[in-house]
Amino acid sequence: MRSMLQASMLLSAAVMCIGVTMPRAWAEMTFVRITPEQYQRTIHDVFGRTIKVDADIVETGFRDQGLLAIGARKLTLTSAGLESYEALAQQIAAQVVEPQRVATLIQCKPKKSDGADDSCAAQFIEQAGLYLFSRPLSQSELKMYVETSHDSAETLQDFSAGISAALVQMLISPDFLFRVEQAYPDPDQPGKLRLDAYSTASRLSSFLWDSAPDGELLATAKSGAILSQRVLDEQVDRLLNSPRVEHGLRAFFSDMLGFDEFATLSKDASIFPKFTKDVQDAAREQTLRTVVDQLLDKNKDYRELFVTRETFLTPALAALYGVPLPRSQELGGAVPWVPYTYRDSDTHIGLLTHASFVALHSHPGKTSPTLRGKALRESLLCQKVPAPPGEVDFSNFENADQSQLKTVRERLERHASEPMCAGCHKITDPIGLAFETFDSAAVPRTTENGAPIDVSGEFSGKDFDGIVQLANLIKDDPAATSCLITRAYSYGVARAPSAQERQWLDGLKVELSETGVKWRELMRRIASNKEFYTIPASEPQRADALQ
Repeated sequence: MRSMLQASMLLSAAVMCIGVTMPRAWAEMTFVRITPEQYQRTIHDVFGRTIKVDADIVETGFRDQGLLAIGARKLTLTSAGLESYEALAQQIAAQVVEPQRVATLIQCKPKKSDGADDSCAAQFIEQAGLYLFSRPLSQSELKMYVETSHDSAETLQDFSAGISAALVQMLISPDFLFRVEQAYPDPDQPGKLRLDAYSTASRLSSFLWDSAPDGELLATAKSGAILSQRVLDEQVDRLLNSPRVEHGLRAFFSDMLGFDEFATLSKDASIFPKFTKDVQDAAREQTLRTVVDQLLDKNKDYRELFVTRETFLTPALAALYGVPLPRSQELGGAVPWVPYTYRDSDTHIGLLTHASFVALHSHPGKTSPTLRGKALRESLLCQKVPAPPGEVDFSNFENADQSQLKTVRERLERHASEPMCAGCHKITDPIGLAFETFDSAAVPRTTENGAPIDVSGEFSGKDFDGIVQLANLIKDDPAATSCLITRAYSYGVARAPSAQERQWLDGLKVELSETGVKWRELMRRIASNKEFYTIPASEPQRADALQ
Protein backbone atom coordinates (compact mmCIF):
# COMPACT_ATOMS: atom_id res chain seq x y z
CA MET A 1 0.00 0.00 0.00
CA ARG A 2 1.29 3.49 -0.89
CA SER A 3 0.81 4.77 2.64
CA MET A 4 1.67 8.01 4.41
CA LEU A 5 4.72 6.25 5.82
CA GLN A 6 5.88 5.36 2.31
CA ALA A 7 5.39 8.97 1.26
CA SER A 8 7.56 10.06 4.17
CA MET A 9 10.23 7.57 3.20
CA LEU A 10 10.26 8.88 -0.36
CA LEU A 11 10.60 12.42 0.89
CA SER A 12 13.27 11.43 3.38
CA ALA A 13 15.24 9.85 0.57
CA ALA A 14 15.32 13.23 -1.13
CA VAL A 15 16.76 14.62 2.08
CA MET A 16 19.99 12.78 1.36
CA CYS A 17 20.62 14.88 -1.77
CA ILE A 18 22.24 17.64 0.26
CA GLY A 19 24.07 20.24 -1.78
CA VAL A 20 23.80 18.32 -5.05
CA THR A 21 23.35 20.57 -8.07
CA MET A 22 20.05 19.94 -9.79
CA PRO A 23 20.04 18.13 -13.12
CA ARG A 24 19.71 20.37 -16.14
CA ALA A 25 15.99 19.65 -16.39
CA TRP A 26 15.61 21.30 -12.97
CA ALA A 27 18.09 24.10 -13.55
CA GLU A 28 15.32 26.68 -13.83
CA MET A 29 13.53 25.93 -10.56
CA THR A 30 13.87 27.56 -7.16
CA PHE A 31 12.23 26.82 -3.81
CA VAL A 32 10.96 29.31 -1.22
CA ARG A 33 9.60 27.69 1.91
CA ILE A 34 6.20 29.00 2.97
CA THR A 35 5.84 30.71 6.33
CA PRO A 36 3.64 29.50 9.20
CA GLU A 37 1.13 32.24 8.34
CA GLN A 38 1.09 31.29 4.65
CA TYR A 39 0.62 27.64 5.59
CA GLN A 40 -2.35 28.45 7.80
CA ARG A 41 -3.88 30.95 5.39
CA THR A 42 -3.67 28.55 2.45
CA ILE A 43 -5.34 25.76 4.42
CA HIS A 44 -8.13 28.14 5.43
CA ASP A 45 -8.55 29.43 1.87
CA VAL A 46 -8.80 25.91 0.46
CA PHE A 47 -10.73 24.04 3.15
CA GLY A 48 -12.39 26.75 5.24
CA ARG A 49 -11.55 28.83 8.28
CA THR A 50 -13.05 26.27 10.67
CA ILE A 51 -10.04 24.02 10.12
CA LYS A 52 -7.76 24.33 13.13
CA VAL A 53 -4.11 24.68 12.17
CA ASP A 54 -1.37 24.47 14.78
CA ALA A 55 0.94 26.86 12.94
CA ASP A 56 3.48 26.65 15.80
CA ILE A 57 4.56 23.32 14.32
CA VAL A 58 5.78 25.15 11.21
CA GLU A 59 9.29 26.47 11.76
CA THR A 60 9.68 30.23 11.46
CA GLY A 61 13.03 30.10 9.68
CA PHE A 62 15.91 32.53 9.89
CA ARG A 63 16.50 36.15 8.95
CA ASP A 64 18.81 36.98 6.05
CA GLN A 65 19.66 40.53 4.97
CA GLY A 66 17.02 41.80 7.38
CA LEU A 67 14.11 39.62 6.20
CA LEU A 68 12.73 36.18 6.97
CA ALA A 69 11.43 36.20 3.39
CA ILE A 70 14.97 36.11 2.01
CA GLY A 71 15.97 33.41 4.47
CA ALA A 72 13.00 31.36 3.21
CA ARG A 73 14.78 30.85 -0.12
CA LYS A 74 17.63 29.18 1.74
CA LEU A 75 15.53 27.14 4.16
CA THR A 76 15.71 23.39 4.07
CA LEU A 77 13.61 20.60 5.51
CA THR A 78 15.14 18.20 8.00
CA SER A 79 13.86 14.70 8.78
CA ALA A 80 12.64 15.97 12.16
CA GLY A 81 10.90 18.88 10.45
CA LEU A 82 9.23 16.50 8.04
CA GLU A 83 7.87 14.46 10.94
CA SER A 84 6.34 17.62 12.43
CA TYR A 85 4.79 18.54 9.09
CA GLU A 86 3.35 15.05 8.74
CA ALA A 87 1.77 15.22 12.20
CA LEU A 88 0.21 18.56 11.26
CA ALA A 89 -0.98 17.17 7.92
CA GLN A 90 -2.70 14.27 9.68
CA GLN A 91 -4.51 16.71 12.00
CA ILE A 92 -5.72 18.78 9.07
CA ALA A 93 -6.73 15.83 6.90
CA ALA A 94 -8.73 14.30 9.75
CA GLN A 95 -10.72 17.53 10.03
CA VAL A 96 -11.30 17.82 6.29
CA VAL A 97 -13.04 14.42 6.14
CA GLU A 98 -15.21 14.96 9.20
CA PRO A 99 -18.89 14.29 8.34
CA GLN A 100 -19.97 17.92 8.68
CA ARG A 101 -17.36 19.04 6.13
CA VAL A 102 -16.91 16.17 3.72
CA ALA A 103 -20.21 16.77 1.88
CA THR A 104 -19.19 20.37 1.18
CA LEU A 105 -15.55 19.76 0.27
CA ILE A 106 -16.14 16.63 -1.84
CA GLN A 107 -18.69 17.54 -4.48
CA CYS A 108 -19.22 14.04 -5.85
CA LYS A 109 -20.91 11.23 -3.93
CA PRO A 110 -18.80 8.08 -3.69
CA LYS A 111 -20.35 4.86 -4.97
CA LYS A 112 -19.68 3.34 -1.58
CA SER A 113 -18.55 4.72 1.73
CA ASP A 114 -16.75 1.54 2.84
CA GLY A 115 -14.23 1.34 0.05
CA ALA A 116 -12.52 3.09 -2.84
CA ASP A 117 -14.09 5.21 -5.58
CA ASP A 118 -11.21 6.34 -7.78
CA SER A 119 -13.31 8.63 -9.95
CA CYS A 120 -14.74 10.58 -7.03
CA ALA A 121 -11.39 10.64 -5.24
CA ALA A 122 -9.71 11.99 -8.38
CA GLN A 123 -12.17 14.90 -8.53
CA PHE A 124 -11.31 15.98 -4.98
CA ILE A 125 -7.56 15.40 -5.38
CA GLU A 126 -7.39 17.29 -8.67
CA GLN A 127 -9.24 20.30 -7.24
CA ALA A 128 -7.35 20.36 -3.93
CA GLY A 129 -4.02 19.86 -5.66
CA LEU A 130 -4.62 22.86 -7.94
CA TYR A 131 -4.97 25.20 -4.97
CA LEU A 132 -2.40 23.59 -2.70
CA PHE A 133 0.34 23.46 -5.35
CA SER A 134 -0.79 26.64 -7.17
CA ARG A 135 -0.76 24.68 -10.43
CA PRO A 136 -2.57 21.67 -11.96
CA LEU A 137 -1.39 18.22 -10.97
CA SER A 138 0.38 16.27 -13.67
CA GLN A 139 -1.20 13.02 -14.76
CA SER A 140 1.51 11.04 -12.97
CA GLU A 141 0.92 13.00 -9.75
CA LEU A 142 -2.84 12.54 -9.96
CA LYS A 143 -2.37 8.83 -10.55
CA MET A 144 -0.04 8.53 -7.54
CA TYR A 145 -2.42 10.32 -5.15
CA VAL A 146 -5.43 8.36 -6.41
CA GLU A 147 -3.51 5.12 -5.83
CA THR A 148 -2.76 6.24 -2.27
CA SER A 149 -6.44 6.98 -1.74
CA HIS A 150 -7.50 3.68 -3.28
CA ASP A 151 -5.12 1.53 -1.23
CA SER A 152 -6.01 3.22 2.06
CA ALA A 153 -9.77 3.16 1.37
CA GLU A 154 -9.73 -0.53 0.53
CA THR A 155 -7.49 -1.49 3.44
CA LEU A 156 -9.45 0.53 6.01
CA GLN A 157 -12.81 -0.01 4.26
CA ASP A 158 -13.46 3.74 4.43
CA PHE A 159 -13.63 6.13 1.46
CA SER A 160 -12.92 9.12 3.71
CA ALA A 161 -9.80 7.45 5.10
CA GLY A 162 -8.52 7.16 1.55
CA ILE A 163 -9.12 10.86 0.91
CA SER A 164 -7.37 11.66 4.18
CA ALA A 165 -4.31 9.57 3.25
CA ALA A 166 -3.99 11.25 -0.15
CA LEU A 167 -4.37 14.70 1.40
CA VAL A 168 -1.63 14.00 3.95
CA GLN A 169 0.64 12.95 1.12
CA MET A 170 -0.03 16.23 -0.68
CA LEU A 171 0.49 18.32 2.45
CA ILE A 172 3.98 16.91 3.01
CA SER A 173 4.99 17.36 -0.60
CA PRO A 174 7.71 19.94 -1.37
CA ASP A 175 5.24 21.35 -3.92
CA PHE A 176 3.09 22.52 -1.00
CA LEU A 177 5.69 23.23 1.69
CA PHE A 178 7.72 25.34 -0.74
CA ARG A 179 6.69 27.93 -3.27
CA VAL A 180 8.20 26.24 -6.28
CA GLU A 181 9.15 28.78 -8.91
CA GLN A 182 9.86 27.54 -12.42
CA ALA A 183 11.41 29.83 -15.00
CA TYR A 184 12.58 29.73 -18.56
CA PRO A 185 15.03 31.87 -20.57
CA ASP A 186 13.47 35.26 -21.28
CA PRO A 187 13.57 35.85 -25.05
CA ASP A 188 13.34 39.61 -24.51
CA GLN A 189 16.17 39.77 -21.96
CA PRO A 190 19.12 37.46 -22.70
CA GLY A 191 20.75 36.15 -19.55
CA LYS A 192 17.55 36.31 -17.50
CA LEU A 193 15.04 33.71 -16.49
CA ARG A 194 11.33 34.57 -16.64
CA LEU A 195 8.85 32.87 -14.30
CA ASP A 196 6.23 30.75 -16.00
CA ALA A 197 2.55 31.66 -15.73
CA TYR A 198 1.74 29.67 -12.58
CA SER A 199 4.90 30.82 -10.81
CA THR A 200 4.04 34.41 -11.75
CA ALA A 201 0.58 34.03 -10.23
CA SER A 202 2.04 32.42 -7.11
CA ARG A 203 4.64 35.14 -6.57
CA LEU A 204 2.06 37.87 -7.07
CA SER A 205 -0.43 36.33 -4.64
CA SER A 206 2.23 35.63 -2.04
CA PHE A 207 3.47 39.22 -2.31
CA LEU A 208 0.12 41.01 -2.07
CA TRP A 209 -2.05 38.51 -0.14
CA ASP A 210 0.50 36.36 1.71
CA SER A 211 -1.35 33.32 0.39
CA ALA A 212 -1.74 31.02 -2.59
CA PRO A 213 -3.52 32.28 -5.75
CA ASP A 214 -7.30 32.22 -5.90
CA GLY A 215 -9.37 30.70 -8.71
CA GLU A 216 -9.39 33.79 -10.92
CA LEU A 217 -5.65 34.25 -10.70
CA LEU A 218 -5.08 30.57 -11.48
CA ALA A 219 -7.38 30.88 -14.48
CA THR A 220 -5.19 33.65 -15.93
CA ALA A 221 -2.19 31.40 -15.37
CA LYS A 222 -3.89 28.44 -17.08
CA SER A 223 -4.59 30.52 -20.18
CA GLY A 224 -1.18 32.18 -20.05
CA ALA A 225 -2.87 35.58 -20.09
CA ILE A 226 -1.10 36.70 -16.92
CA LEU A 227 2.13 36.89 -18.89
CA SER A 228 0.70 39.86 -20.82
CA GLN A 229 1.20 43.28 -19.27
CA ARG A 230 -2.47 44.23 -19.60
CA VAL A 231 -3.78 41.20 -17.70
CA LEU A 232 -1.00 41.39 -15.15
CA ASP A 233 -1.93 45.02 -14.43
CA GLU A 234 -5.60 44.06 -14.10
CA GLN A 235 -4.80 41.31 -11.62
CA VAL A 236 -2.48 43.56 -9.60
CA ASP A 237 -5.27 46.12 -9.27
CA ARG A 238 -7.80 43.43 -8.34
CA LEU A 239 -5.59 42.01 -5.59
CA LEU A 240 -4.73 45.46 -4.25
CA ASN A 241 -8.41 46.39 -4.04
CA SER A 242 -9.36 43.18 -2.25
CA PRO A 243 -9.75 43.14 1.57
CA ARG A 244 -7.21 40.32 1.51
CA VAL A 245 -4.44 42.82 0.78
CA GLU A 246 -4.45 43.51 4.52
CA HIS A 247 -2.96 40.04 5.05
CA GLY A 248 -0.06 40.94 2.76
CA LEU A 249 0.50 44.29 4.48
CA ARG A 250 0.52 42.70 7.91
CA ALA A 251 2.87 39.93 6.80
CA PHE A 252 5.37 42.36 5.30
CA PHE A 253 5.53 44.69 8.30
CA SER A 254 5.68 41.75 10.72
CA ASP A 255 8.77 40.62 8.82
CA MET A 256 10.35 44.05 8.40
CA LEU A 257 9.82 44.98 12.06
CA GLY A 258 11.13 41.65 13.33
CA PHE A 259 7.95 40.59 15.10
CA ASP A 260 9.10 36.97 15.11
CA GLU A 261 11.21 38.04 18.11
CA PHE A 262 8.02 38.24 20.17
CA ALA A 263 8.25 34.45 20.43
CA THR A 264 11.24 34.81 22.76
CA LEU A 265 10.38 38.13 24.41
CA SER A 266 10.33 38.07 28.20
CA LYS A 267 10.12 40.69 30.94
CA ASP A 268 10.88 40.42 34.63
CA ALA A 269 7.40 40.20 36.15
CA SER A 270 8.65 41.45 39.52
CA ILE A 271 9.81 44.71 37.88
CA PHE A 272 7.14 45.05 35.17
CA PRO A 273 3.93 43.47 36.49
CA LYS A 274 1.77 45.25 33.90
CA PHE A 275 3.60 43.66 30.99
CA THR A 276 1.49 40.51 30.84
CA LYS A 277 1.19 38.00 28.00
CA ASP A 278 -2.02 39.72 26.90
CA VAL A 279 -0.22 43.07 26.76
CA GLN A 280 2.63 41.51 24.81
CA ASP A 281 0.21 40.15 22.21
CA ALA A 282 -1.63 43.47 22.10
CA ALA A 283 1.63 45.36 21.54
CA ARG A 284 2.17 43.65 18.21
CA GLU A 285 -1.46 44.08 17.21
CA GLN A 286 -1.41 47.79 18.10
CA THR A 287 1.32 48.45 15.58
CA LEU A 288 -0.25 46.35 12.83
CA ARG A 289 -3.63 48.01 13.33
CA THR A 290 -1.98 51.41 13.14
CA VAL A 291 -0.15 50.47 9.94
CA VAL A 292 -3.36 49.18 8.33
CA ASP A 293 -5.27 52.29 9.37
CA GLN A 294 -2.65 54.73 8.10
CA LEU A 295 -1.53 52.99 4.90
CA LEU A 296 -4.66 51.15 3.72
CA ASP A 297 -7.70 52.82 5.26
CA LYS A 298 -6.43 56.41 5.10
CA ASN A 299 -3.92 55.99 2.25
CA LYS A 300 -1.30 58.08 4.04
CA ASP A 301 2.37 58.42 3.21
CA TYR A 302 4.49 55.68 4.80
CA ARG A 303 6.70 58.32 6.40
CA GLU A 304 3.77 59.51 8.50
CA LEU A 305 4.04 56.29 10.51
CA PHE A 306 7.04 57.81 12.29
CA VAL A 307 5.14 60.87 13.52
CA THR A 308 1.45 59.97 13.65
CA ARG A 309 -0.34 60.58 16.94
CA GLU A 310 -3.14 58.21 15.90
CA THR A 311 -3.21 54.62 17.09
CA PHE A 312 -5.42 51.96 18.71
CA LEU A 313 -5.40 50.88 22.36
CA THR A 314 -6.95 48.34 24.68
CA PRO A 315 -7.54 49.21 28.35
CA ALA A 316 -4.51 47.12 29.32
CA LEU A 317 -2.24 48.92 26.85
CA ALA A 318 -3.60 52.28 27.95
CA ALA A 319 -2.81 51.41 31.55
CA LEU A 320 0.73 50.43 30.53
CA TYR A 321 1.26 53.71 28.68
CA GLY A 322 -0.42 55.76 31.40
CA VAL A 323 -3.08 57.32 29.17
CA PRO A 324 -6.83 57.60 29.89
CA LEU A 325 -9.12 55.16 28.13
CA PRO A 326 -12.70 54.66 29.40
CA ARG A 327 -13.17 51.11 30.59
CA SER A 328 -16.84 51.46 29.69
CA GLN A 329 -15.70 50.63 26.16
CA GLU A 330 -15.58 46.97 27.16
CA LEU A 331 -18.68 45.32 25.74
CA GLY A 332 -19.91 41.86 26.55
CA GLY A 333 -16.77 40.98 28.44
CA ALA A 334 -14.56 41.43 25.36
CA VAL A 335 -11.56 43.75 25.34
CA PRO A 336 -12.09 46.13 22.41
CA TRP A 337 -9.66 48.10 20.35
CA VAL A 338 -10.37 51.80 20.64
CA PRO A 339 -9.05 54.49 18.27
CA TYR A 340 -6.89 56.88 20.26
CA THR A 341 -5.01 60.09 19.43
CA TYR A 342 -2.19 61.23 21.69
CA ARG A 343 -1.95 64.87 22.68
CA ASP A 344 0.69 66.98 20.92
CA SER A 345 2.49 67.36 24.25
CA ASP A 346 2.73 63.58 24.73
CA THR A 347 6.04 61.80 24.15
CA HIS A 348 4.18 59.01 22.34
CA ILE A 349 4.66 59.60 18.64
CA GLY A 350 4.70 57.12 15.79
CA LEU A 351 5.53 53.43 15.73
CA LEU A 352 8.87 53.90 17.45
CA THR A 353 7.19 54.65 20.77
CA HIS A 354 4.94 51.58 20.62
CA ALA A 355 5.71 48.74 23.00
CA SER A 356 6.34 46.63 19.89
CA PHE A 357 9.55 48.62 19.44
CA VAL A 358 10.77 49.92 22.80
CA ALA A 359 9.85 46.78 24.77
CA LEU A 360 10.85 44.32 22.05
CA HIS A 361 14.32 45.86 21.81
CA SER A 362 15.15 45.90 25.51
CA HIS A 363 16.50 43.47 28.06
CA PRO A 364 14.12 41.58 30.39
CA GLY A 365 14.85 43.88 33.32
CA LYS A 366 16.32 47.05 31.84
CA THR A 367 16.40 49.24 28.76
CA SER A 368 19.05 49.10 26.07
CA PRO A 369 19.79 52.19 23.97
CA THR A 370 22.21 50.04 22.02
CA LEU A 371 19.57 47.46 21.06
CA ARG A 372 17.03 50.14 20.24
CA GLY A 373 19.48 52.14 18.17
CA LYS A 374 20.62 49.01 16.37
CA ALA A 375 17.02 47.99 15.60
CA LEU A 376 16.23 51.44 14.24
CA ARG A 377 19.31 51.51 12.05
CA GLU A 378 18.95 47.99 10.70
CA SER A 379 15.18 47.43 10.47
CA LEU A 380 13.98 50.86 9.35
CA LEU A 381 17.02 52.50 7.76
CA CYS A 382 18.70 49.39 6.29
CA GLN A 383 22.04 50.36 7.81
CA LYS A 384 24.25 47.50 9.00
CA VAL A 385 25.59 47.71 12.53
CA PRO A 386 28.71 45.55 13.06
CA ALA A 387 28.53 42.80 15.66
CA PRO A 388 30.55 43.50 18.84
CA PRO A 389 33.97 41.86 19.10
CA GLY A 390 33.93 38.61 21.02
CA GLU A 391 36.41 39.80 23.65
CA VAL A 392 34.52 42.94 24.72
CA ASP A 393 34.69 43.66 28.47
CA PHE A 394 31.21 44.71 29.65
CA SER A 395 32.21 45.12 33.30
CA ASN A 396 32.45 48.92 33.07
CA PHE A 397 28.79 49.00 32.08
CA GLU A 398 27.27 46.07 34.00
CA ASN A 399 29.14 46.66 37.26
CA ALA A 400 28.93 50.44 37.26
CA ASP A 401 28.01 51.98 40.61
CA GLN A 402 24.48 53.24 40.03
CA SER A 403 24.72 55.53 43.03
CA GLN A 404 27.41 57.42 41.11
CA LEU A 405 26.38 56.67 37.50
CA LYS A 406 22.61 56.81 37.80
CA THR A 407 21.52 56.89 34.17
CA VAL A 408 22.13 54.53 31.28
CA ARG A 409 23.72 57.41 29.38
CA GLU A 410 26.40 57.82 32.03
CA ARG A 411 27.09 54.09 32.20
CA LEU A 412 27.22 53.75 28.40
CA GLU A 413 29.66 56.63 28.12
CA ARG A 414 32.04 54.77 30.42
CA HIS A 415 31.60 51.53 28.45
CA ALA A 416 31.96 53.25 25.06
CA SER A 417 35.28 54.70 26.15
CA GLU A 418 36.75 51.25 25.38
CA PRO A 419 38.48 51.72 21.98
CA MET A 420 37.03 48.52 20.48
CA CYS A 421 33.49 49.57 21.49
CA ALA A 422 33.49 53.22 20.51
CA GLY A 423 32.86 52.73 16.77
CA CYS A 424 29.67 50.72 17.06
CA HIS A 425 28.26 52.72 19.97
CA LYS A 426 28.60 55.93 18.00
CA ILE A 427 26.21 54.40 15.48
CA THR A 428 23.60 53.11 17.92
CA ASP A 429 23.68 54.99 21.22
CA PRO A 430 23.02 58.63 20.23
CA ILE A 431 19.66 57.68 18.72
CA GLY A 432 18.97 54.83 21.15
CA LEU A 433 19.25 57.16 24.13
CA ALA A 434 16.30 59.18 22.81
CA PHE A 435 14.08 56.24 23.83
CA GLU A 436 15.15 56.37 27.49
CA THR A 437 11.89 58.15 28.32
CA PHE A 438 10.40 54.64 28.05
CA ASP A 439 11.49 51.83 30.34
CA SER A 440 11.99 48.22 29.27
CA ALA A 441 8.21 47.60 29.30
CA ALA A 442 7.40 50.80 27.36
CA VAL A 443 6.17 52.68 30.43
CA PRO A 444 6.87 56.43 30.13
CA ARG A 445 9.32 57.97 32.62
CA THR A 446 11.27 61.19 33.09
CA THR A 447 13.92 60.07 35.61
CA GLU A 448 16.17 57.09 36.26
CA ASN A 449 17.36 56.39 39.81
CA GLY A 450 16.15 59.88 40.69
CA ALA A 451 18.25 61.59 38.02
CA PRO A 452 16.68 63.42 35.06
CA ILE A 453 17.02 61.60 31.74
CA ASP A 454 18.92 63.38 28.97
CA VAL A 455 17.37 62.44 25.60
CA SER A 456 19.36 64.79 23.37
CA GLY A 457 21.58 63.54 20.58
CA GLU A 458 22.62 63.81 16.96
CA PHE A 459 21.29 62.04 13.86
CA SER A 460 22.70 62.47 10.36
CA GLY A 461 24.48 65.66 11.35
CA LYS A 462 21.40 67.20 12.98
CA ASP A 463 20.87 67.74 16.69
CA PHE A 464 17.66 66.65 18.40
CA ASP A 465 16.25 66.83 21.91
CA GLY A 466 13.89 63.95 22.58
CA ILE A 467 12.03 61.27 20.69
CA VAL A 468 9.59 63.70 19.01
CA GLN A 469 12.39 65.59 17.28
CA LEU A 470 14.20 62.36 16.40
CA ALA A 471 11.03 60.88 14.89
CA ASN A 472 10.64 63.91 12.63
CA LEU A 473 14.28 63.65 11.53
CA ILE A 474 13.82 59.99 10.65
CA LYS A 475 10.61 60.77 8.75
CA ASP A 476 12.49 63.24 6.56
CA ASP A 477 15.60 61.12 6.11
CA PRO A 478 15.89 59.60 2.60
CA ALA A 479 17.16 56.35 4.13
CA ALA A 480 13.71 55.63 5.60
CA THR A 481 12.05 55.73 2.18
CA SER A 482 14.91 53.91 0.50
CA CYS A 483 14.84 51.15 3.10
CA LEU A 484 11.11 50.53 2.78
CA ILE A 485 11.21 50.28 -1.01
CA THR A 486 14.24 48.00 -1.04
CA ARG A 487 12.75 45.81 1.69
CA ALA A 488 9.40 45.56 -0.12
CA TYR A 489 11.05 44.45 -3.37
CA SER A 490 13.39 42.01 -1.61
CA TYR A 491 10.46 40.61 0.37
CA GLY A 492 8.52 39.93 -2.81
CA VAL A 493 11.31 38.24 -4.77
CA ALA A 494 12.80 36.58 -1.64
CA ARG A 495 16.31 37.73 -2.56
CA ALA A 496 18.42 40.85 -2.81
CA PRO A 497 17.79 42.94 -5.93
CA SER A 498 20.15 42.49 -8.86
CA ALA A 499 22.25 45.41 -10.12
CA GLN A 500 19.71 46.20 -12.86
CA GLU A 501 16.84 45.99 -10.39
CA ARG A 502 18.64 48.35 -8.02
CA GLN A 503 18.84 50.94 -10.80
CA TRP A 504 15.06 50.72 -11.32
CA LEU A 505 14.48 50.90 -7.57
CA ASP A 506 16.69 53.99 -7.26
CA GLY A 507 14.50 55.79 -9.78
CA LEU A 508 11.36 54.66 -7.95
CA LYS A 509 12.74 55.94 -4.64
CA VAL A 510 13.37 59.40 -6.07
CA GLU A 511 9.92 59.57 -7.66
CA LEU A 512 7.96 58.37 -4.64
CA SER A 513 9.96 60.55 -2.26
CA GLU A 514 8.60 63.52 -4.19
CA THR A 515 5.03 62.35 -4.88
CA GLY A 516 4.41 60.40 -1.67
CA VAL A 517 5.24 56.89 -0.49
CA LYS A 518 1.71 55.44 -0.63
CA TRP A 519 1.52 51.71 0.09
CA ARG A 520 -0.85 50.62 -2.69
CA GLU A 521 1.03 52.67 -5.27
CA LEU A 522 4.35 51.22 -4.17
CA MET A 523 3.00 47.68 -4.37
CA ARG A 524 1.39 48.40 -7.74
CA ARG A 525 4.65 49.75 -9.18
CA ILE A 526 6.62 46.74 -7.98
CA ALA A 527 4.07 44.04 -8.84
CA SER A 528 3.40 45.48 -12.32
CA ASN A 529 7.09 45.55 -13.20
CA LYS A 530 8.07 42.52 -15.27
CA GLU A 531 11.50 42.57 -13.64
CA PHE A 532 9.71 41.42 -10.48
CA TYR A 533 9.01 38.07 -12.18
CA THR A 534 12.55 37.29 -13.26
CA ILE A 535 15.37 35.28 -11.72
CA PRO A 536 18.94 36.44 -12.38
CA ALA A 537 20.65 33.72 -14.40
CA SER A 538 23.63 33.84 -12.03
CA GLU A 539 21.45 32.83 -9.07
CA PRO A 540 22.50 29.32 -7.98
CA GLN A 541 19.83 26.66 -8.43
CA ARG A 542 20.54 23.78 -6.08
CA ALA A 543 18.65 20.75 -4.85
CA ASP A 544 19.19 21.56 -1.21
CA ALA A 545 15.60 22.44 -0.36
CA LEU A 546 15.30 19.18 1.54
CA GLN A 547 18.13 18.61 3.95
